[in-house]
Order: sequence, then C-alpha cells, then structure tokens
Amino acid sequence: MIVGAGFAGYRTARTLARAARGRAEITLLNPTDYFLYLPLLPQVAAGILEPRRVTVSLTGTLRDVRLVLGEADRIDLDGRTVHYTGPEGEAGTLAYDRLVLAAGSVNKLLPIPGVAEHAHGFRGLPEALYLRDHVTRQVELAATAGDAAQCAARCTFVVVGAGYTGTEVAAQGQLFTDALVRSHPLRKGMRPRWMLLDIAERVLPELDERLSRTADRVLRERGVDVRMGTSVKEATRDGVLLTDGEYVETRSLVWCVGVRPDPLAESLGLPMERGRLLVEPTLRVPGRPEVFACGDAAAVPDLENPGQYTPMTAQHAWRQGKVAGHNIAASLTGGTLRPYRHKDLGFVVDLGGVKAAANPLGIPLSGLPAGAVTRGYHLAAMPGNRVRVAADWLLDAVLPRQAVQLGLVRSWAVPLDTASPELARVPGAGEATPATHESGPRAAGPDAPAEGDGRTVLGGGGGEDTSRTITAPTPEPVRTEPASRRVEEASGTDAPAAGSAVGGGGDEDTSRTITTPTPEPVKSGPAKNRPGPEPAKNQPGAEPAKNQPGGEPARNQPGPEPARSRPAAEPAGGRPGPERARNRPDREAAEKGARPERVGHEPAPGPVRRHDTPAKGDQ
Repeated sequence: MIVGAGFAGYRTARTLARAARGRAEITLLNPTDYFLYLPLLPQVAAGILEPRRVTVSLTGTLRDVRLVLGEADRIDLDGRTVHYTGPEGEAGTLAYDRLVLAAGSVNKLLPIPGVAEHAHGFRGLPEALYLRDHVTRQVELAATAGDAAQCAARCTFVVVGAGYTGTEVAAQGQLFTDALVRSHPLRKGMRPRWMLLDIAERVLPELDERLSRTADRVLRERGVDVRMGTSVKEATRDGVLLTDGEYVETRSLVWCVGVRPDPLAESLGLPMERGRLLVEPTLRVPGRPEVFACGDAAAVPDLENPGQYTPMTAQHAWRQGKVAGHNIAASLTGGTLRPYRHKDLGFVVDLGGVKAAANPLGIPLSGLPAGAVTRGYHLAAMPGNRVRVAADWLLDAVLPRQAVQLGLVRSWAVPLDTASPELARVPGAGEATPATHESGPRAAGPDAPAEGDGRTVLGGGGGEDTSRTITAPTPEPVRTEPASRRVEEASGTDAPAAGSAVGGGGDEDTSRTITTPTPEPVKSGPAKNRPGPEPAKNQPGAEPAKNQPGGEPARNQPGPEPARSRPAAEPAGGRPGPERARNRPDREAAEKGARPERVGHEPAPGPVRRHDTPAKGDQ
C-alpha cells in the first residue's frame, strides 16, 4: 500500500512494479489520477504549457498498480489498515502487508493577520489555473480602470518567498503580464509591477551564491521589484502592509514561503522531526518494520552530512522513491536493504524565456546555455508527455500566447489553508460555497470570497456560478390558467415559465428550481387535474404591465377561461387541448380540419378569455 503519488510515491510504485513483475499486489492511494511534475507548474500559470502537459496518467504508466482514488484519513498501524475517503465522500478501508507513507507536503502557514484569507498558495494544478485566470483578469480590468490608482493596484502582484517556486513565479509572471498589456494597453507610462519578498538576505538562499546572483540580476533587469529582508506584516483585501512600514495596494498575493509535511504523518503518533516522520537510512520506520516513509513526509538522515536530514526537494523525493521500492521488494524476498545516499549533480532554475540559472556538475551557467540545460533536464526527468511539452515550448516561441480566462477555478476553491492543494474545493462538502448572485451577499465562512473582492471573479470573465433554488410563494386558487403554462403542458416540455429563468447572455448560470403548489381544480373547461394558477399578488404576472404584451386580451390568441354556457369536451390523453380564437367558430374550424397555431416557449401575451371548446379528437 502506497499513500500518495508525488515524486516519492510515484517512483516507489514504478520501481516496485518492475521488481515484482506481477507477483505482488500493489495499491496506490491518491486523490487524483495523475502524477504532477511540479517544477513546470509556473509555466502553466504563465500560459506556456497546457495543464495536462505537466500531468502523467497513473493508470497509463503504472500498468501493474491498482489505483484507488481517495484521501487517507487515518492509519491503523496495529490493524494494518488505511481508512480513506473517496472523491464522492464514500468511506473505505484498505489492508496492507507493507505500507509506504509518501503523502508529500502542503502550504506552510505563518501567523500573519489576513494571509490565510487573502493569499493563495502554489502547490497544485488548481492553484496554477486560478493564478493564470486571476492575473489575466486583473490586467483586463486595469486596462479599463477609472483612475490611475485603481489601475496600479490591479497591476501590482506580490510574491512572498524567494525560493525555487517564488522566484520562478515572479520571473514567469513578469513576462506573462508584459505580453498581456500588448493586447490590453494600460495608461500611458504604466506597466505591470511584480514584487518578490523574502526575509532572507538573497534570492534562492538554498543554492550556490553564483546562481543566486544570476537569478537576482535577471529579475531586476526584467523589472521585478526584489526586496530582501522584507516580508508581509498584514494582508487585507485591498493590499499588504510590509514589515518595513510601506503599504502596497494590490489585489494579488501569492504565498510561496515554503511547505510543511502533510498532517497525516503527525497523526501516526510516532517519533517526529519538525513535522516529519523519523526513519532509518533504509527509509524504514523504527519499531515498525512493515512501514516505510519517504519524500517530504519523512526525515531521512543525510549520510553525506552527518547530523542533518535531507531537505524537502523533488530531487531527494524522486531518489528516495527508488530506494523505497527496492527495499520493500527486498523485505518480501529476504534481500538486503540498502541505505539512501545521494550526490548532488547540480540545480536548475527556469527564469522564463531563454533565461535560466544552472550549475550542472558544479559548472555555473547563465543565459541561453543555462536555459537549454534547464529544459533538457526537465524533458529527461519527466516520466511522460515529453513530446507534448517540447511542442508547447516550440509553439510558444513562434506564436503569441492565448490570453483568455477559462473561469474553471474560483478564489474560494483554492484556500491557502488546505491539506489537499492538489484538489479544488467544491461546494456541498461542509465547505464555503460561492455567492448566490453577483449582486447579493457572499456565502458565510472563512473561505468564501468577500463581496467585491478583486481576487474573485469580477464580472465578464468566464461566467460566475449563480446556481440557486427559488421557492415561489403559494398562489391563491383561481379559475383561469395563464396561456404560457397551458402551452408548456400541451407541448410536454419542462421549460420554465415566463420570467422564471431569464438568461443574461450565455455566461451566467441561472439554473434554478421553482416550486408552485397545485391550486384548486376549476369547475369546467380543461381537465380537472391540470388547472392553471393565477399569478400570486406581488409576483411577476399578477397584472399585465402597461405598454407590454398582455395588457389587453388578444383577439386571435387562445384564451384560458372555459366556456360558461356549455361544458368543455374532455381533451385526449387527459391533457387540455389548444383553444380556438374568438373570431373563428369552433364547428367550422373542425369541419375544415384547421388547427390553431401553436404558441412557442416565448412568454404569452397575457390572460385571454376563452370563448369556445376544443374540437373532438384535437390533440
């Protein structure tokens, strides 16, 4: 049983499947059906790569591995079972002989006021898709802003954290917004502004100083406002207060401070090291020979640097996954377990365009050579989609990017404080829901977007979800039936009544449910069990508006009132039939075989008094 399909979990499953060759049952528990190649995620946010390019199908590449979709909730070490929740809320239990905990990490939070409510992380595909739409929307709104201050606020993007992720997001983001303003020109003399903040003394503090200087130079030449020794003191809806006392008006706060181990590791009650599960060099948990851990959730001793633990990077997780798969196979066959050792071969940082910083085999590179090495490394390291990724890079070099909002992910769907950054939050699972209407109040809850929040959807971009349920008040029982309702019943459709679902232009979801109680049956006319109600008072349709169709009964339209002097014939099939116009005798129309003109689904012109009865056999 392998919990998690990140770098460590995916490599473990692939190594173990090759070693077992069908002799062992391998189960992989993961919330999604893909492995995410995280280093290329900034290029998804910048519109260079399509989202599926950085995902690798688990079932397509792990042939002998059984995939179970779900999130692990609890692990019973004594009973050797894993309890999980499926994607539709169903609970399940899986048994194991060997367990590999490779749950990965989540966004790291700091006790800074307003950050959890107004910032967004960058750990999963939903967050990257949201950031791309959000940046595009802010530039489009800034181009039509009414004043210079609002334009500047919308075109200011603050990235906190100058590590791998934050540096690449700021570098790619500056190029992306510069390309956007070519289609949406801003006010004269204004351009998008990106800020990169960190309390460290230099950019990329975990790398060699030469790489750090290269990245810092490229960012500043590109126009990024790099501020070291500075961070966020407080975040609000309209801006951030920095630790140096400056207040920056912005609608965009990207949180790339770092990561923390998945809370599942801490729930086991085993020895921990700063939130990570302590393991032996062989990746086995002390005292639990059937349990292994690797990746960000495990504190693996660094044999190259005694007394330290390997850092939480993708390179270490990928290599540890290979060792874990080998050791699990050895534990089942009586083989020898080997410890995890590593040797750094260098680092690469993609700065967008042809710029990068790299030191393969300790050789520092910058500019075009570094860019070529960086992209070559990513193509070699990806377990799939190499041709598609290379094709997207080629197209991006010769064609302009498609700067459009897809509207697939909303602000409330990607909260910063979440244990599942790889999944977009959906309404209905005990979470906050989106607003019911663009002009109404937002749903309550800490993760619901605030009304008018610049970080949420601000009209026009992708269609806001305004699904709702409307219950109409009980109308008084009457003896007449609106023509529009009768036409719908006669046509056998479920189309909403006139005025119940008026579309705005195709983008807004105005689906709703209207409940109207059945009024008392009329004494004559249409079928007894299918009468039509008169619109209730104070409701649309209670009285025909002046200068609108329906203000006066039409003479040549069917009317709802039954004849008073003679009983109406029973319509065929128990359904009221269409009625004759006032100026056309019923018998003459029946003899000639004439049929009344059927009204469509447009709103009827209003109540018209009925003068005759349906012809015999009229459908």
